[in-house]
Amino acid sequence: MNDARRLNRALGAVVGSAVGDALGAPFEFGPEGAFSARFPAPGQGEMCGGGGWDPGEATDDTQMAVLTGESLLLRGGLDLPDVYNRFQRWAAAGPKDIGLQTEAVLTSGDPWDTAAALHFQVNQRAAGNGALMRAATSAVYFAPHGRETTMDAARRLAALTHGDRAAWEGTAVFHELVRIALNGGDPLKAVPEALAHVRPGHRERFAVVCDCDWHPGLATEFNGAVWPCLGSALWAVRTTASYEDAVRAAIDLGGDTDTVAAVTGGLAGAVYGADTIPGRWTDGLHVPLPGFGERVLRAPELTELARRLAS
Repeated sequence: MNDARRLNRALGAVVGSAVGDALGAPFEFGPEGAFSARFPAPGQGEMCGGGGWDPGEATDDTQMAVLTGESLLLRGGLDLPDVYNRFQRWAAAGPKDIGLQTEAVLTSGDPWDTAAALHFQVNQRAAGNGALMRAATSAVYFAPHGRETTMDAARRLAALTHGDRAAWEGTAVFHELVRIALNGGDPLKAVPEALAHVRPGHRERFAVVCDCDWHPGLATEFNGAVWPCLGSALWAVRTTASYEDAVRAAIDLGGDTDTVAAVTGGLAGAVYGADTIPGRWTDGLHVPLPGFGERVLRAPELTELARRLAS
């Protein structure tokens, strides 16, 4: 694959995830089919806002992805204390939305390297999609370094806020599938090989939701959990033929629509490239960063961030 095509896919992963997030946010916890019921055909107005979100406003999914990406660039690689400190600063500023699991860890006062584990010891519940949702930037950054490095980085970043290894493994699979897509491969065909590198205690459960015969109606948990979230994203990409249709399918699943669409958008963007993301969806896209002054990243700034992560 030539450098221009690879860059286009890397931009697609980062911007595509943010677009999915912003499109899905107004439909969070709503019923199945709500997006298509409101917008039965492609056209203007889909980036509608609502539910406390302005039109085109990205949520905590993309905000945390940006903070991760900026840390990777400014620190020249994986500096876990720095990422954690950025997350804490953001959480303390009162973002519009923050996952309960993530908030509990970041505000616990415990050290960066033990906070998530201590929380998990007490609660025994930390397999949400809150680490998977923010992984597009790190997936792009680590993709050139090969499978082992990118999957290891995904696990270490996920472990900052999620003590359950299931969250680590789901994020690692996403990293690996994005890597395959950026290199011009078919991430859907690469699923079995990626799963072969999932830790044995978690491999079977991910194999179920990543199987080509699985569909979201078979989910045994709410799609705010890491397993059905990842499985739903793969289903949306597998059963459609474009970035736009994949994201629409993801939002129409209902439930945790911003995150399922963010994960879907990241993977579909890596498959189809940034130039397939509708301009009517990127025009109003913006990512506020609570705790970091009045900074707001719009599509050009997000694209530049992705370009630097991919270089």
